[in-house]
Amino acid sequence: MGILFKIMRVVLVIVLPFFLLIRGAILMHGHYDLGAWISLVGGAILTAIVLFIYMTFIYRRFTRKFGDSDNLQRRGLFSIALVVVYCAYGLFFISAGNMKNAALQEEITDLHPILRMGISTFILMDKKMIITDASRVPEDYKRMGLKASNSSLHYKQKDGYAYALDLRTNGRYETRNYMMAMYFNALGFKTLRHVGTDDHLHVSLHCHYRPGAR
Repeated sequence: MGILFKIMRVVLVIVLPFFLLIRGAILMHGHYDLGAWISLVGGAILTAIVLFIYMTFIYRRFTRKFGDSDNLQRRGLFSIALVVVYCAYGLFFISAGNMKNAALQEEITDLHPILRMGISTFILMDKKMIITDASRVPEDYKRMGLKASNSSLHYKQKDGYAYALDLRTNGRYETRNYMMAMYFNALGFKTLRHVGTDDHLHVSLHCHYRPGAR
C-alpha cells in the first residue's frame, strides 16, 4: 500500500501542472468570459508558477539554497518556455493518426483553443484515441441523414470557434471509454455518450453564446 501511495503521489505531482493549465483556463473562460486566448494564457501562468515551485523545491533539496536573483530568473524563464512549447505543441500539432480522416485536419483548427489543449493532452495518455468529428455546418447533418440542430456546438460560434467534437468509442474497452469520459469531466468539459450504430463520446466546452447547448 505504501508503494502504491508513493506512485500515486508521483503521478499527481507530474499531472498537476497540466491539469491546472486546462482546468484553470476553463474556469476563467466559464466564470469570467475572458475570451479564448486570455483564458488559456491565465491557465498557462498558473502552470508556469507550479513548475517554478517544483524547480525551486528540487534546487533547494539538493543545494540547501534558494539561489540568487539570476538563478531565480533563469528558473522562471525556463518554466515559461516549457509552458509555451507545450501549448504550441498541443494547439497546432495534433497527429493525423488520431483523426478519422484527412478532412478533420482542417476542422481541428476551427476548435476552441481550450478544447484543443484538452484533446492533445489526453492523446499523450491515450495514443490510440480517434477524433471522429469536429467542426460542422448544417449540410453535414443532412449528409448523415440527421435533422440539423440550430444549437449544435459543432457549428462555429460568434468568436469563430466550434465548441464540440466527437471521439470514437466503438472497438474500445468500456473501461477506457469510462476513463476517457472521467478525464474530460474532471477538467470541466461536458460529455455525452451517444450509443447506437455511430457510438461515440461527445465532448463540449461551455459556450456563452449558447449557455444550455451541448
